[in-house]
Amino acid sequence: MRINPETDVKPVVVVSQCLGFAAVRYNGAMLQDDFVRALGEHVRFVQVCPEVGIGLGVPRDPIRIVGKGSDRRLLQPATGRDVTIPMERFSRNFLDNVEPVDGFILKSRSPSCGIKDVKVHANMESAGTIGKSTGLFAEALLERFPGVAVEDEGRLTNATLRHHFLVRLFASARLREMKNDGSMSALVQFHTLHKLQLMACNQSGLRALGRMVANAESRAVRSVVADYAERFAQVIANPARPSSNHNVLLHAFGYVSERLSAGERKHFLKLLEDYRAGRVPLSALLALMQSWVVRFERSYLAGQTFFEPYPRALLDLTDSGKGTA
Repeated sequence: MRINPETDVKPVVVVSQCLGFAAVRYNGAMLQDDFVRALGEHVRFVQVCPEVGIGLGVPRDPIRIVGKGSDRRLLQPATGRDVTIPMERFSRNFLDNVEPVDGFILKSRSPSCGIKDVKVHANMESAGTIGKSTGLFAEALLERFPGVAVEDEGRLTNATLRHHFLVRLFASARLREMKNDGSMSALVQFHTLHKLQLMACNQSGLRALGRMVANAESRAVRSVVADYAERFAQVIANPARPSSNHNVLLHAFGYVSERLSAGERKHFLKLLEDYRAGRVPLSALLALMQSWVVRFERSYLAGQTFFEPYPRALLDLTDSGKGTA
């Protein structure tokens, strides 16, 4: 079977409403994000603005995190309001009632939504900062959904982080569909299609998942599927390193190498070394390998999500940081 990420799954993504959906920022602005806009054609967004959710208006006086640890509070200096408890209450209610979610894209540095690098102040009056932290809503969701892909729009400008986020996002949606089916045949098929992806993430994790699928103890299918889903989310959360991708590509190369000319084999191996050295993107290797998979009708490789883990329309070589995926 071949997975078609263009049509087979539609992940559910919770997104900060200010990222192109509504003018709900503290200053009445809305931010346009190119990646969020492109992603919208392939996922179903669930919008959230925690600050509006607790009754703060638009525009509104800014809020800030004050103090650390058990003394940490979410305060509004201009009014003296303490909105810590309302934010905690909103976060708990929203996260307890949201539908099954495959990922989150949140506003960076926000005292409610920021997943890191949120300024922490010593007191309500001080303009200086004493450190960085996580926003209160983001902290609650990271605790509530420890295995779900969570990023902010700033980090997603990095090609490597963006690729890994999308891999996790679409794998989660396929996993959710497999769990809904709940049959052993669906589990076997799912595992088979993700073998190379799992190999790239963590080989020992792949072996552990394979033992679950084998089900030598003849456990109840529902129990096997539940344990598999939990472990799969843990394994796929590991970003595949270039060295791991190199090994997977070399493994896949073995399925087609005997049909290639000496020149083609030499070209691929040279390209593979260029990838490991950071001179070419992973997408170049995947495209070349896919052309051979089609040419030689290698059905096992054709179904592997490793070669097309998400819609091609989301491939983007732009990168704000080091490395591309």
